[in-house]
Amino acid sequence: MKNENNLIFDHAIRTADMLVTMLGPRCEVAVHDFTNLEQSLIYVAGTITGRSVGGPITDLVLQELKKSPEKIADIPNYKTVSEKGHVMKSSTVFLRNREKQIIGALCINIDISLMIQIGAEINDFVTLDKEDHNAENFFSSVQDVIETMVKQVLQTFNKAPTLLDMDEKIECVRILDTKGAFLIKGSTEYLASVLGVSKYTIYNYLQKIRVETTFTS
Repeated sequence: MKNENNLIFDHAIRTADMLVTMLGPRCEVAVHDFTNLEQSLIYVAGTITGRSVGGPITDLVLQELKKSPEKIADIPNYKTVSEKGHVMKSSTVFLRNREKQIIGALCINIDISLMIQIGAEINDFVTLDKEDHNAENFFSSVQDVIETMVKQVLQTFNKAPTLLDMDEKIECVRILDTKGAFLIKGSTEYLASVLGVSKYTIYNYLQKIRVETTFTS
């Protein structure tokens, strides 16, 4: 049994070294032997918590050890804070022998303090106004501009363009005029074809809208 336990701890120690080598200096991995809980720390790779071999078990692990063995489960991704204030993402893997007895633990701590700070700064940088009235699209051709603007406006009516009544068609023209659509050459003809009217009808709608705007302004 002793040889088996030694082999398990040897594997845990090599795993600790490999994890720190792979994840870098912001990672610390501790190996605990529960034979002596007062001095359970038998190996530590990394220096985030400042602990050394011979240190005691943690209160979280003690709390788990109060449970019956079959109810003790590995603990992934929980938050811890070191004495120096480092915020860490931690996980504990309990080491068991062939008889399913818990003999120790492999505890992984990753300092995420800098990531939290960077994340907050990135969040501030990418935060946008909730309103999307200034939404901007990018196009490769003028025709794409016209078609997209017309499509976006027509979608608000929830019916086929040719089924719009005159008031709805006028409203469509008014919205597109507000958006500056008619500053683009060819937009009048394109909208007329979509609505199933002549371009002169669109001109009449525009004239009506602009006259009404003049009188109400």
